[in-house]
Amino acid sequence: MIRFANSQLLWLLWLVLIALALVIYAAKKRRAERENFAEHPMLNKIARDISGGKIALKGLLLVAALFFLIAAAIDPQIGTRMEEVKREGVDIIAAVDVSASMMAEDIKPNRLSKAKHEVRSFIDKLKGDRIGIIAFGGAAYAQCPLTLDYGAAKMFADVLDTSLIPVQGTAIAEAIEVAVNAFKIENASQKVLVLITDGEDHEREVEKTVQKAKDKGVIIYTVGMGTPGGAPVPGRKGYLQDKSGAVVFSKLNETLLTEIALETGGGYYRGTTGEDELDKIYRKIFGLEKTELSAKQYTEYEHRFQYFAGVALFLLMLEMFIGEKRGPWSKFFKLD
Repeated sequence: MIRFANSQLLWLLWLVLIALALVIYAAKKRRAERENFAEHPMLNKIARDISGGKIALKGLLLVAALFFLIAAAIDPQIGTRMEEVKREGVDIIAAVDVSASMMAEDIKPNRLSKAKHEVRSFIDKLKGDRIGIIAFGGAAYAQCPLTLDYGAAKMFADVLDTSLIPVQGTAIAEAIEVAVNAFKIENASQKVLVLITDGEDHEREVEKTVQKAKDKGVIIYTVGMGTPGGAPVPGRKGYLQDKSGAVVFSKLNETLLTEIALETGGGYYRGTTGEDELDKIYRKIFGLEKTELSAKQYTEYEHRFQYFAGVALFLLMLEMFIGEKRGPWSKFFKLD
């Protein structure tokens, strides 16, 4: 199978056809001029030792060199090779709260938009660490499995929305449970869960699940989205209201998030405009002992541009050494 690393340059091959057309045109024009002046004795004397065939050959060599130079720029990749890649790092899962309360605007533009932006910024800092994403509301599920494809992880972060989880609520315990199951516990790598939420848990089973995560070696860092004073929760028409008609306020539960983090040896940070909380978490993670997580075989295409460049250089040198005068072999080959 052949593919091109710079396929956007394929249009340059038209230059080869144009150059070839110019060489043919120049050869025909030169022959026509010689025939027009064939009776001129001085021209015959001057052009007697000039080989039109060699001139044409030099032109064709230049056209061929142009073709191979363009081919080298396009960079054909032919065949594959196997490369062993060893990776050291930490397995990290970001669990993001997508419940309705995350639409509160006590953090601009709202809690969820801020959380998504922070996850993207956090992913940009990673080097060799696998990242996964969990979305949770009244239920939780793995939005993106552990991966080294940071581009794909950011795409999954972009689509986080309150509509992903039809079940309303904030099931922090279930989010932690899904994260623990997403880690390969038998792997000796460090395991970190970054829990981004306003902390309004409606299941009241957090303590048991946090203990399970601790027993499995999962370190939990919590990032609180919102303010202790709270903010009304936007709905389809105005703000959400409870059964009595009062506007629903969502308040940041820092006490719960602090307890979760401290129990597992992590830390709690409140979400801020400066986003320094994720920088602090990354520095903590970066300081953890790195473990060799995998040694996989990756298939890669072999670059072949150097061969085309070499041929182009050879043709250019050959063209330089070919003169325009007839050689002693001209009587054996009809070059004109």
